[in-house]
Amino acid sequence: MKKSNILVVVILALSAVLFVSGVVKKIRHSRVKQQQRKMLAVIPKGTANMWWDTVRLGAQAAAEKGNADMVWTGPEMETDREKQIQAVDDMLVKNVDAVVLGPNDFNALARSVDKIKEKGIPCIIIDSPVNSEKYDAFAGTDNYRGGADAARRLGAVLNGRGTIILTHFVQNSASTEERARGFKETLKAEFPEMKLVAEQYTLGTVEDARQKTTDMLTKIGNVDGMFAVNHPASVGAYKALQTSGRCGKIKYVGFDSDPVLLEGIERGEVEALIVQNPYEIGYRGVELALQMLNGGKLERNNNVPSMIVDAKNLDEMKKRFPSALGL
Repeated sequence: MKKSNILVVVILALSAVLFVSGVVKKIRHSRVKQQQRKMLAVIPKGTANMWWDTVRLGAQAAAEKGNADMVWTGPEMETDREKQIQAVDDMLVKNVDAVVLGPNDFNALARSVDKIKEKGIPCIIIDSPVNSEKYDAFAGTDNYRGGADAARRLGAVLNGRGTIILTHFVQNSASTEERARGFKETLKAEFPEMKLVAEQYTLGTVEDARQKTTDMLTKIGNVDGMFAVNHPASVGAYKALQTSGRCGKIKYVGFDSDPVLLEGIERGEVEALIVQNPYEIGYRGVELALQMLNGGKLERNNNVPSMIVDAKNLDEMKKRFPSALGL
């Protein structure tokens, strides 16, 4: 073989080696990048509720900012404890890097939180507490204070006197129980001439809240004020006022927002809403999970402030916090 031909073969061989080496390096780099992307499971109380859909948007934004992947999974209904427990188990089988959980039952989801800890997986609780200490951080509304704010608003508009009814959510929902506790204890301590004369738990749907509130309105003829503890309870209680023809006659404060309730404020039929920031709750939950995965130190409790929306600030709040208002 001529020297020139040998030189060409050598050059081609070297080029092939370098090309293959480059491809291998790119593949390895790509695999490393894929391995660096964390997989987070965000498991809400329920997926069929508009409020939780706003939580999802916040969580997704934080995941994208943190270069992480997110799985959004859970029960449709907030009353389906078994399906939420199964969702946690499914995510543990898939070996996700962290779990962000909004427990739909204070007691029933405690064992699930313990199992997450046993697997050595970071666990961030959002929105509602759980009967376990084996989580890493909590992000959510100061629910007791939100209930207290509702009591003070009714106290102010009723001049500290009158009969009050209360529409609950389902039993063992820790966040809504805490709102009710803040409401009742504040009434008792600060407005002794305001009497809670009836309260009812519901099955977690707007229709059941409407029916239970209607039953209370029928049974208690003279009602001056009313409070409902979350989105389905608030919408249902407002519908009960509408169907009973008592809108505007009873001073009503709801918890959480909905376009229907905002229209009620505009018409003077809803006194005020205590509004959470679900987008910020979702964002903060995922942000805390990523901080922990990256070796950061976390605050145990991370309160996301609630807001009071009424006729005076409604237009401003629509512009500043449309996602919190469900718009």
